[in-house]
Amino acid sequence: MSELAGKFYTLAEYFSLEEKSNQKSEYYQGQIFQMAGGSGRHNQISSNINAILNAGLLDQPCITYTSDMHILVKEHDLYTYADVSVACGEVKFVPNREDTILNPILLVEVLSKSTRSYDRGDKFEFYRSIPSLQYYLVVDQDRFFIEFHCKLLDSTWQLETLTDPAQNITLSALGNLKLPLARIYSKVTFPTRQPRRLRQESTPHPNPAE
Repeated sequence: MSELAGKFYTLAEYFSLEEKSNQKSEYYQGQIFQMAGGSGRHNQISSNINAILNAGLLDQPCITYTSDMHILVKEHDLYTYADVSVACGEVKFVPNREDTILNPILLVEVLSKSTRSYDRGDKFEFYRSIPSLQYYLVVDQDRFFIEFHCKLLDSTWQLETLTDPAQNITLSALGNLKLPLARIYSKVTFPTRQPRRLRQESTPHPNPAE
């Protein structure tokens, strides 16, 4: 992500810029950071997860949102976007705004090269301060690889890593809804992975004739 040059913005200025721009940005403590655009794989994975959640929560008092919905992390004065979010019960919005929610139970980020470290590090730290949040999914777009973070009863977070397309993610707080990895990655073509080259030894091989 890149910071918009050298000034601090009011929240009203931020939302005014967002409404006029074709590119999403984050607002963090008065500064605005442009967010990276999504690839075809990124959008396909997000759409797949959205479809699974929409179908699975049809009879639940929950709403699934796309990446157009802002998330407010109040403790850190961060207005951001998640690739997919779910809120249950009474959805709480920022006063006078219907595009920014306060109480997600589930947030999903699909990794890209430019956001990988942020989504797995600082952004997750910020997200953990949201009292309602129970689940955080970090989804790799280049391979079968998902980090599933689940908040436990003692408010600590448990990590499960999934790499097998036959595996499921079970969301117990959402009626034991299952997210099959095979469906999350449906119609996704991974890039060709180049084999790693082994570093040649710096010392020559011994001469067997010696």
